[in-house]
This record gives sequence, structure tokens and C-alpha cells, in this order.
Amino acid sequence: MEHLRLLLAIVLTIMVFVMWELFFAPQRPEHQPGAPKQSETLRQQEPSAEKSGRSAEKDVPATEAKEPQAHEQVDVPTTRFKTITVENRLYRAQISEKGAAVRLFVLKQYREGPGDEAPAKVLVTEKNSAGTALVRFAGSGMPDVSDALFTTDVDSDHLKVTTEERTLSFYWKAGEDFVLEKRYRFYPDSYKIGLTINLINQSENRLPADLFLEMTNVSPGGGGTFRSFAFQGPFAYIDKKLEEIDPGDIEDKSVYAGNVHWTGITDRYFMTALVPESPVQTEIRLSRKENPDLIRVAYLQPGEAVEPGGSRQLDYELFMGPKRMSELKQFGHELDRAIDFGFFDVIAKPCLWLMNKIHDNVVSNYGVAIILLTILVKIIFWPLGNKSYRSMAEMKKLQPLMADIRKKYKDDKKKMNEEVMRLYKTYKVNPMSGCLPMVVQIPVFIAFYRMLYEAIELRHAPFMLWINDLSSPDRLFRFDISIPFMAAPYGIPVLTIIMGATMFLQQKLSPPPGDPSQAKIMMLMPLIFTVIFINFPAGLVLYWLTNNVLSIAQQYYVTRKTA
Repeated sequence: MEHLRLLLAIVLTIMVFVMWELFFAPQRPEHQPGAPKQSETLRQQEPSAEKSGRSAEKDVPATEAKEPQAHEQVDVPTTRFKTITVENRLYRAQISEKGAAVRLFVLKQYREGPGDEAPAKVLVTEKNSAGTALVRFAGSGMPDVSDALFTTDVDSDHLKVTTEERTLSFYWKAGEDFVLEKRYRFYPDSYKIGLTINLINQSENRLPADLFLEMTNVSPGGGGTFRSFAFQGPFAYIDKKLEEIDPGDIEDKSVYAGNVHWTGITDRYFMTALVPESPVQTEIRLSRKENPDLIRVAYLQPGEAVEPGGSRQLDYELFMGPKRMSELKQFGHELDRAIDFGFFDVIAKPCLWLMNKIHDNVVSNYGVAIILLTILVKIIFWPLGNKSYRSMAEMKKLQPLMADIRKKYKDDKKKMNEEVMRLYKTYKVNPMSGCLPMVVQIPVFIAFYRMLYEAIELRHAPFMLWINDLSSPDRLFRFDISIPFMAAPYGIPVLTIIMGATMFLQQKLSPPPGDPSQAKIMMLMPLIFTVIFINFPAGLVLYWLTNNVLSIAQQYYVTRKTA
């Protein structure tokens, strides 16, 4: 029994360190064994524009290349605005004449902080001087159109999209030889933006058609640091697998090849993504050399060269908005894969769906929805909990007899263990039956943690009293005094302190360890968990507190029943 309790103490201690690593320690994805460095990767995977175009011809849909025309001359509008503002019900965007890039993107239904007085959430900020949704030619000798000044086909610098789809075209013409058109399509109630690239060759020569479509944004997490439970940085869905690249690893590996479904940049709650019309065997290239604060994700669009007098059309879609499951599923193209809860995804996503159903149909408060969902999960595991607490109650009855055995055979460990096992056999008590039911529930607990930590539904969602943001740590009162182990803002973590108190009470109801050293370790567990949870979002603390209260009630009920 002594060895069993020591093992249990070790397991609990390991769980603390594992939780610390999961929630606090910055982690980087492991490189595959033998992964080449950037210079080697570029030598192996960066084909020339001509070679890349030939190798990818079979993967490009036939509809992309139009039949050559007899040197058709395109009338290019001459109207020019420094920026054009586009608004629908969900966002306000500014598109610059320079590169026809999105320079500003503001989400109307989300704010930078809790409360209606907080400014609207800015997804693409002015710090991103280049803008996003840029086009570059991949071949050498081609002009750099990312800095080119585009003209437009509209007569106003403000476009409202309220009732039906609207288009906005930008044009750039290189002498009399070449015309590039970027056509955006906006929808009244969607974060989806259509993007069509038209290449029109009016020259006597073949035009290399390999393009880079680039998504650029400020590096999330302040230069590459991020919590492992909330990845922030460039990502892509390649070969039916989500690739998440730590910004700090871009210098080691900057090229990712495969069947690319989509790519972009994400943070804890929001994302910008480029989605081609259909997946293509190609590559994405990552860079932050020009500005360490910016990340550039370049999608290589290979294809046939445009013949003299011919043209080529490429269709894409952009998503710039919240990582909300309903929005991503509606978008299609498997974009909902961007929400990934890791190993416990199969449990976490049903929990997220159920939490939203409770919020939408039962109670319009996410704090109450968390409590109700926790109760529901507790009911599902009620039989296992009963078995565990019944075993613990029986073990508690044997404590006086076990104490006598330890005292009598304190100098003979072998004999002591034999007598303890005989005691279990006599009273038909299985010490492991109290542990196994708890082990079964651990995956559900971790999945619940992960879901609550990343769910955008909890962002700035109020609960009650001083808790006005379930995605942030609870703080009653605010003061400027720094507190050890506490991240700013500083205040009294009331919910966390109550949670620690419930853990202490729950421990008092459990059988005490016979070994004094083990007893001291167990006494420290509530304090350790309180310190760990002090910077956790209030939604997570509320879940753990509710689960503790329910466990105490169940344990008390089972103990009284078996007394």
C-alpha cells in the first residue's frame, strides 16, 4: 500500500508538471528527424519559374487558361483613389491603390476589450505597411507588382455592401504588353471575400505565369511566443493535415510542399486565410526577413505560361474573421480544420457544440452554460464517480487497522506489505478501484480545458458581478502592486481562491496517506493548483470550481451512504 500511495503521489505530481507545460511553457513544434535547414530546403524545393510551371501543368484545372485571342486590347480604367473603403454588416476594409492590397480590416462585431466602449477589433492593422492579399510574379525578370499603383473601375472611394454581392476591380498595365486585374467580390453577411486574378498578355512573347499570392500580417503573440494550447502564427492545411509553424522556426524551415487546401495566419481567436478554388500540388513559402514583426505566407500558384494574345484567370477566396466553428463550416473547403484541439479534438468539438446549443437555446449566459455543461458531464460519469468514492470510503474505514500494521512491522517492510494485502483481501477492498475511474475521466477534463481556453465564444463574454470576460483571469479590484506568480492586471483572484478552497475540502474527505511525507505533498496540492490557475481564464476556473463542488457533494453522499 505504501508503494501504491507513493505511485499515486508521483502521478499527481507529474500531472501538475504536465499541466504546467501544456498551459504555460512556450513550446515549439518538433522538427522531423533529419529535416533539412532552410538553405538545403530551398535548394531542394525551390524550382525555377519555368520548371515549376511545367511540373504543375497537370495539376492546374483546365478552366484556368483561356484560349489565345488575337491580341485583344483591354481598356484599362484610369480612375485612382489612394484607398477605397468597403463596408458590409460584419467588417470595414480599406484597399490601397498600392498593390491593390488590403491595408486595414476592422471587425464590427468584435472589440479589442470587454465593454461596448472598447474600440472595434482590428484584424489587419496599419502596422502592416505592405497590406495583405498581395500578388507577386515568381519568375525572374518580371516586374514587382506589389508596389505598383492600380487604377479602379469605380467612381467613389466608398463601397457599401448591404443587400447583394458587389465587385471591385483594380487594374495595372505594364506599357502596352501586359494587364493585371485583381477583382474582389464582397458579400453582405459573410467574412468570405472572392478574389480573381486575370492575366492578359498583349505582347508578342509568352508570359511566365507562376504567381505568389501572399497573406501578410503582424506576427501574433509578439514575435513568436505563444501558449501551446493556443497556437499563433502561420499555418496551412496540406495533404489533409494541419501544419502549424512556430514563427521562431521559419529561419530553419521556410518551405512546405504538398497538396495545399488553404494557408494563412492565425492567433488565438482570429485568422486570415487564402483558399484556392481547388487544392493544387504546390508549396507555400514563409518569410519574416523584411520585418521581424511581420509574417509573410506566400502561396505559389503554378501554371502554364500565357501565350501572346492570351489570358489566364485564377480564382481564390479569402477568409478574414473569427475562428467560430459555424462560420468556418459555412465557408467550406474544410476551413473548419483550422480549429484544432489536438489529441482530444474528438471530445472537445462535441463539447463546444453542446455548450453553444445550451447558450443559444437554454440560457444566454456562457458562464451559466459552462456550469450546466459541467453538470451534464458529471451526470454521465456519475456511476464511475460512485465506484471511486465508495472505494475511498472503504479505504478510510481501514485506516486505523493499517496504522496498527505499520506500527507493528515498521522494521520489516516486506511483512508489513504482506499484512496490508491480507487486510485488503479480508475486507474485499481493491485499492486500485478508487484510482481507475478518475483516470478514465482525465481525457474529458483535458479536452474541456482545451475547448474553453480557445473558444472564441468566451472572448469578452460576461458572467456575473466583476467577471466581465470569461476568456481572461478573474480579478476583483485592480491595483498597481505586482504580485508574485500573477500576470497583469493585478487584483484579487476570488474565483481561483474559492476553487483552491474546494480542492482543500475535497482532500479532507479523502483517506489520508499513511506516510507523513506523502501527506505533506498532498496537502500542498491545492496550493499548487491555485498558483497554476491564478492566470487561467475565468471560464476554465469556473469549470474546475463547478466540478469540485459536484465532486464534493457526490463524495459526501456516497460516504454517508456507506457509513
